[in-house]
Amino acid sequence: MMNFGSFITAAATTTTSSAAGGDSTTALIWSFLPMIAIVALLYFLMIRPQKRKEKKTQKMREALEVGDNVTTIGGVVGRVVSIKEDGIIIETGADRSKIQIKKWAIQSVDTVHDVG
Repeated sequence: MMNFGSFITAAATTTTSSAAGGDSTTALIWSFLPMIAIVALLYFLMIRPQKRKEKKTQKMREALEVGDNVTTIGGVVGRVVSIKEDGIIIETGADRSKIQIKKWAIQSVDTVHDVG
């Protein structure tokens, strides 16, 4: 019975010796192929979905309107009173106190907009 280490060694020896004239370039390409596959897999499983999520969040923040109910990343819930270039003013609580926050601090918009 052959263990995994000796199997890999035998496969590498066979690949190297079967290369035309002992071509080390082919062996080098075959040795880097698993690393390239892992990087591609990480891109499609981690990086690409994260970028898609960031674009969706940015689109949500750009679509803010006065009167929307929002939740901040700190958990503050309020209604948008004013929108400026890089920040917004929300009013919270029964006493309608106003808080100025940055747009990047908006976690979610709780108001459903009609499409169409």
